[in-house]
Amino acid sequence: MTQENYNAYQTAQKQFDDVADLVNLNQSAREILREPSREFHFTIPVKMDDGTTKVFKGYRIQHNDARGPAKGGIRFDPNETVDTIRALSMWMTWKTAVVDIPLGGGKGGIVCDPRTLSDAEQERLCRGYIRQLVKNIGELNDVPAPDVMSNAQHMLWMLDEYETIKGARYPGAITGKPVGMGGSLGRTEATGYGVIYTLREALKTLNIDITETTASIQGFGNVAEYAARLYSAMGGKILTISTWDNQDKKAYTYRNPNGIDVDQLVLIKDKFGTIDKEKAVSMGYELLDGDAWLEQEVDILLPAALENQITAEKFPLINQSVKVICEGANGPTSTEADQLIKDRGIYLVPDFLCNAGGVTCSYFEQVQSNMNYFWDKEEVLDKLDTKMTAAFHAVHELAEEKQLYMRDAAYVIAIDRVANAVKQRGWI
Repeated sequence: MTQENYNAYQTAQKQFDDVADLVNLNQSAREILREPSREFHFTIPVKMDDGTTKVFKGYRIQHNDARGPAKGGIRFDPNETVDTIRALSMWMTWKTAVVDIPLGGGKGGIVCDPRTLSDAEQERLCRGYIRQLVKNIGELNDVPAPDVMSNAQHMLWMLDEYETIKGARYPGAITGKPVGMGGSLGRTEATGYGVIYTLREALKTLNIDITETTASIQGFGNVAEYAARLYSAMGGKILTISTWDNQDKKAYTYRNPNGIDVDQLVLIKDKFGTIDKEKAVSMGYELLDGDAWLEQEVDILLPAALENQITAEKFPLINQSVKVICEGANGPTSTEADQLIKDRGIYLVPDFLCNAGGVTCSYFEQVQSNMNYFWDKEEVLDKLDTKMTAAFHAVHELAEEKQLYMRDAAYVIAIDRVANAVKQRGWI
């Protein structure tokens, strides 16, 4: 499947179908879990700064809530599609199940480019999104959070609109809020740190010392930045980081054979993860093609950008030295590439396990907001480490016991938990 005709929802459904066949899931459970329970499609009229009105498309999709309220982020993306959101809502169901938190899966999105909107326009867009959904979200049925190109400020505008309409305070209705306004300490780092907690455990099972490893990372947004920070702090060396350049409308790979200084690159990136290439080159970084991150002689590949980045067409670029692929992004690997990864014997930490740190910490934030009692950062990160480590070993042990690919093992655990919840509720 090429990048042009890639459909994330088809990928998510095929992954589900393969495991449903593997575990002989009954037909009624398949029908419930293969498609979203509910979808909301709507338009959002926004008064622009120049006095004109622009109409944006918005979506909220709730895949399954048998284990608890739907949970999932809201993406801002000019190329957003409803099928991508369907896939992401489905992956959220498996993600919350594999780390065993009492939530379901949902996802939202607005077709827009916030990089071209003023702060005032972004605020009106956020409030308009909530006005369309206020009857269908909340701490008891569906809890949104930030995602691609959305942030804590967007979440606070959305929460304020929700509470204004409801006429009361509901701090647990939306997560990813600013610290001091109901947000949790550690939430900023959570997804990236969770990626490295699972990587650390994977390396232990392979008897590889993390201090002797090298890595290549795709992406330099929040997830990639904090994954890079923790990986470096644990003694690993990052040779390359690849990220999108919004000005040139293409990706570049930045390489330093002596190891990338994460703090240095953070100083020259914008809030969307774009690195100032002129400054990077002046600092001595090699500027390479966007796919060059795949070709590096490293031990670890860490895709932490968007979906469908490791494909059958690109797989031959991957250096023979690669031992582990740790999926920080959602759906970065195509189903065709999965087979090639298996054939080469690369150890894969699948996305909905690897990057579940964000939703786990969002759950912690929801609990804290509902209690109106907040934990310190060390406690949050300790709880996160415990959850991620336990989830990793449950998947790894099943994979070893049944001789399964790690992605399949993670699906078996997640689907079994959700299917049992559906059965216990009497839905089948």
